[in-house]
Amino acid sequence: MTESLDPLAVRLGALLHARGLRLATAESCTGGWIAKVVTDIAGSSAWFDRGFVTYSNAAKEDLLGVATQTLHTHGAVSEPVVLEMAAGALARSQAQVAVAVSGIAGPDGGSEDKPVGTVWFAWALPGAPPWARCLRFAGNRGEVRHQAVRVAIEGLLERFTGAPQSAP
Repeated sequence: MTESLDPLAVRLGALLHARGLRLATAESCTGGWIAKVVTDIAGSSAWFDRGFVTYSNAAKEDLLGVATQTLHTHGAVSEPVVLEMAAGALARSQAQVAVAVSGIAGPDGGSEDKPVGTVWFAWALPGAPPWARCLRFAGNRGEVRHQAVRVAIEGLLERFTGAPQSAP
């Protein structure tokens, strides 16, 4: 059984609400799971604005404004793409905070350069430059996706608190 992500979402919601900030998510491989986890928390409408599920490249372009050239040059699972996804989520929402995720959950689709389990993350918060990180997760499709959701939320908590986070 996978650990509950609720405690992380509760902490994130409390931080966002206390600061009067709203969150937008831009998700590819997680398919809306980050938005689901945060909206499972009662009262999340006070701090969650919207989620973009942009599984295809066309959706990344249409909904988030990711440049065709960026996708062509770097591929959907890349730092430039997730940074553009996060920027697009902010530009096309009422949020001040965004997280973006694009990866290869498997079981197929990996390559030598980007094996199954490769996930890129980007986070954008007010007053700070956006930042990105790539991780490689082990496990099956569900496990890769679950770990990606956890890291996406933990990354926001880390940036707000300045300390590494983990679910209890």
